[in-house]
Amino acid sequence: MTTDTPGAAGTRPPRSHGRIAVRPTAQPRDLMPDTPDLAGVWEARVITLFPEAFPGTLGLSLTGRALAEGRWKLTPIDLRPFGEGRHRTVDDTPAGGGPGMVLRADVVARALDTAAQGTPPDRAQWPVLYLSPRGTPFTQATARRLSQARGLTLLCGRFEGVDQRVLDARGFEELSLGDFVLSGGEIAAQAVIDAALRLRPGILGNAASAVEESFTNGLLEHPQFTRPAVWEGRAIPDVLTSGDHGAVARWRRAQAEALTRDRRPDLWADLWADLSGPGKPTD
Repeated sequence: MTTDTPGAAGTRPPRSHGRIAVRPTAQPRDLMPDTPDLAGVWEARVITLFPEAFPGTLGLSLTGRALAEGRWKLTPIDLRPFGEGRHRTVDDTPAGGGPGMVLRADVVARALDTAAQGTPPDRAQWPVLYLSPRGTPFTQATARRLSQARGLTLLCGRFEGVDQRVLDARGFEELSLGDFVLSGGEIAAQAVIDAALRLRPGILGNAASAVEESFTNGLLEHPQFTRPAVWEGRAIPDVLTSGDHGAVARWRRAQAEALTRDRRPDLWADLWADLSGPGKPTD
């Protein structure tokens, strides 16, 4: 996602973690240099004005553990060193006038060309993404496609966006998380990486977790319950404690269909559009 307004001039947020010191560099940098560097692991390269924003939430829980163990790789690339002149300027005023600033094509191109080192030219094997409100909506199917690539590069926008010429010239794929605007692409980039990464083998503790989640089969996920059996007078549905696995599966499917029909009629309509498919609704 890109932004509407720049942040306060000359300011930067504090580091989100204490593992490294951030120094300007024109070369891709391993975010966690004390982790194993395993050949062929899935890698996310992120071009950003705020490399200290990473890993952020990606450094927590299962994705953070996998990162520490070298089962995937995160490489932030600071856009600032690719800027123009003594002050490493990365933006300029919009052509034709208007408020805000726009990231320069030449600056972004230099950063992307550096990020492309050692990556396959085939965009199917290594997608190059720009997070933008005008992009194609990001879906679970997109996350699955990205997870099956060898890695990906993401450009985090700032200010009013990026000069269109570099997006066209370098073949960026534009993605949007939804109909809203963020202050920059860093949060969106973390969401995209997390959604794709958790579909990679060996990242989640239980591979079945990814199979039963919302959107995996075109439906929202069924309700979940756990102990205590009764809480504030509300009991777990009897079918879930019956021991009848067939009945549990049928109940969960019916619940998922009802939730999808009521809350996401667009998804429900898509299911009915392919009446011969395995995801055909039961009613």
